[in-house]
Amino acid sequence: MTKIFLPLLIACLLPGCAFLHKSQPAAIYDLGMQSATHTQQPSQQAELRRKSLLVADTAAPAWLDNAAIHYRLLYHNPAQLYAYANSRWIATPAALLTQQLRNRIVATTPERVIKDNSMATADHVLHTELQEFSQLFDTASDSRIVIGLRASLVERNTRKLLAQKDFSITQKAPSADAPGAVSALRSAYIQLLDELIDWLSASLPPNQP
Repeated sequence: MTKIFLPLLIACLLPGCAFLHKSQPAAIYDLGMQSATHTQQPSQQAELRRKSLLVADTAAPAWLDNAAIHYRLLYHNPAQLYAYANSRWIATPAALLTQQLRNRIVATTPERVIKDNSMATADHVLHTELQEFSQLFDTASDSRIVIGLRASLVERNTRKLLAQKDFSITQKAPSADAPGAVSALRSAYIQLLDELIDWLSASLPPNQP
């Protein structure tokens, strides 16, 4: 009996024994803090003409409706989706983008931003749908990130679609791991918000005098 269990005892004394080593805590990431950029305060007359914008919660497909940091091995099996075991977002990517988008619109446009219909009636509704938010490995050591988002601007009363655009941002990751994915995704989402705000400003009907 002793001879049988002795090799097992020796194995468990090695550094890689799972029974004797606790797993590392997961690294939790967000999209960082935005710089405080504000528009010029409107005059009293312009304030009365300002319209309200309902920024709906960003939608996402089922596979993105979680806090995982996803990646694909294009050189191995492009159709298979993976997630980093010890790294994750603090919330779903869609939830993170929703809050950042609302903050950016408030800081950079004269529009009044409404979170939901229970607060007030909005003149327009902005719908966003996150289509891609992952890291793509072309080789084992070469990766890039991609963010795909569809934005739709709707007039609330008539439900008329005023404008719609698909955004796609690709950026090389600085390293082939989760921190590299997070760094590139943070940078790419800032570019995405800049492009979306420019599109929104051009698509919203002008205020009537």
